[in-house]
Amino acid sequence: MALAIGIVGLPNVGKSTLFNALTKKSVPAENYPFCTIDPSVGVVAVPDVRLHKLAEFSKTQKTIPAAVEFVDIAGLVKGASEGEGLGNQFLSNIRETDAIAEVVRIFEDDNVIHVHGKVDPVSDIETINLELIIADEQTVTKRLANIEKDVKRGDKDAIKEKDILQKISNTLVQGKLARTVPLTDEEALIARAMHLLTMKPILYVLNKKAGGKNLDEINDPRYLALLEYLKTLGAHYVVVDAGVEHELSAFEGEEKEMFRAELGSKNDGINDLITEGYKMLGLETYFTTGEKETRAWTIKKGSTAPVAGMAIHTDFKDKFIRAEIIFWRDLLDAGSFANAKEKGQLRIEGKEYIVRDGDVIEFRV
Repeated sequence: MALAIGIVGLPNVGKSTLFNALTKKSVPAENYPFCTIDPSVGVVAVPDVRLHKLAEFSKTQKTIPAAVEFVDIAGLVKGASEGEGLGNQFLSNIRETDAIAEVVRIFEDDNVIHVHGKVDPVSDIETINLELIIADEQTVTKRLANIEKDVKRGDKDAIKEKDILQKISNTLVQGKLARTVPLTDEEALIARAMHLLTMKPILYVLNKKAGGKNLDEINDPRYLALLEYLKTLGAHYVVVDAGVEHELSAFEGEEKEMFRAELGSKNDGINDLITEGYKMLGLETYFTTGEKETRAWTIKKGSTAPVAGMAIHTDFKDKFIRAEIIFWRDLLDAGSFANAKEKGQLRIEGKEYIVRDGDVIEFRV
């Protein structure tokens, strides 16, 4: 399931450093042969302790994690919606992604110039979001003009679409993101066809710097204002130190943790970013496990068993008969599939079963 998160932000906030840190966690290309080969796309393994415990349980020969794509997008400047800088390319690249990781600088460093001359996280977010909002206003206005003839002749679909677009337009004019508009499932489906930038879920990535003056560590008023602002947006965020992970990429295990401590960092936050990004896309994981391979499969939350089977092969949906299912922890506690079956924990489920995050499944087709 190729879903991508676009990394966006102003220049000099740490986007490229973050992307480089993420790509150090890239999955082997042979496990994902259909992924785009592009230097600006990183296919990153999703950290999951459950996968490794199942691999140990099965004494498996090969372990394959779930993965998510991150796309490095050119830095935004004020006026991007009017074509400033790489504005058109920037907006086009975001449009092709499924979600946004918005990098916000929360460190001061005289050697890293801020594009606006001062570090102000709330202002940075407002600048980026305003450009996205203006671009969406232009898209909505153009679409409204295009369907006006159909509206005038009484086309029901066009009238319904116009009502939705007017709701969105009114919200954008107020400087709010389109995704804040309350829509029914049917209305949301129509709105999604517009590929509006501010309809995409946004995860705010607060980037600090080891050795720098980090606003979160000194209880700076700007950081407190940022947290309050994110709260008003109802937004999710993670705190990362992209530079630390990038510097430590050549080390492993205890040596890595020792150098991390020397750099003054307890946690680089990169794993949190990957995990939160995966959840933000509405994704869940089920597992298959055996001696040859233990693998994490990615599905949309709420998928039925036949739909989940399509992650393995598209034929599984039509040829699905039943599935043997057990929750991952129940399997480990049972000690073997045979014991789990005796205890009644290994269940037979049919086409209507909704797969849970963490299920271990064997499909019968």
